[in-house]
Amino acid sequence: MELFGLKEWFLGQGPILQSFLSGGFTWTLTALGASLVFFTRSVSYKLLDSMMGFAAGVMIAASFWSLLVPAIDMAEAQGVIPWLPSAVGFLIGGAFLRVCDQYLPHLHIGGTRAEAEGVNTTWRRTTLLVLAITLHNIPEGLAFGVLYGAAASGIDPSGSATVIGAVTLAVGIGIQNFPEGLAVSMPLRREGISRGRSFWYGQLSAIVEPIAAVIGAAAVLTVQPILPYALAFAAGAMIYVVVEELIPESQQHGNTDIATLGTMVGFVVMMVLDVAFG
Repeated sequence: MELFGLKEWFLGQGPILQSFLSGGFTWTLTALGASLVFFTRSVSYKLLDSMMGFAAGVMIAASFWSLLVPAIDMAEAQGVIPWLPSAVGFLIGGAFLRVCDQYLPHLHIGGTRAEAEGVNTTWRRTTLLVLAITLHNIPEGLAFGVLYGAAASGIDPSGSATVIGAVTLAVGIGIQNFPEGLAVSMPLRREGISRGRSFWYGQLSAIVEPIAAVIGAAAVLTVQPILPYALAFAAGAMIYVVVEELIPESQQHGNTDIATLGTMVGFVVMMVLDVAFG
């Protein structure tokens, strides 16, 4: 019996509930990472940078193996130019994050209040830090939500989108969410903010993932022809986050080599998960 029938129960649920539960799982791992502030006041930058690099590698691999490859397969099976939906959706996803990045007030980890991006605001530094992580959690939730919707829609003649594939993607995203929770809470704790508040802000950044996942699944079920574009949109948004935020932040403390190795390990872990189980 696999986890007392939990697998069979989960597979029997609708895509909306599956998306919500998977988003809850990824949020839980973020909260676990943030909870380390209750046990220590600081973590070495080498560890933080390697973990951020790992998160970047997971997102890169997930964008290709879990999103772009199925999008290309679906387009080809539907008689559409294979690369067209992926190219269009990918660029739109990146453009969407660029617009959000330009107008949503936020502050990257390690930055000073004066380096805040987006429109001018009087919001506190902690709020801006949480918004930065929240912004890049949106495409993560959309990614597995779209896959759940695709698997349930029955319009994927290629068979690339499966519930197990969506679960695998959620697991990979959850793994890389652990260091993200730590990366938010630990700098706040280092600045003298209480353990409770540091944890609260660290876990808060992932609350958006269940919401984004449900929106992604519902959108695909409602407007089914957008499926290949939606998969590529999520991939483009994730790659934008990796290049604009995760990789630069993982290397800003001079730990270039270990951060790069972390990225490679993260890529391999997600690739193995997707190919072996997806």
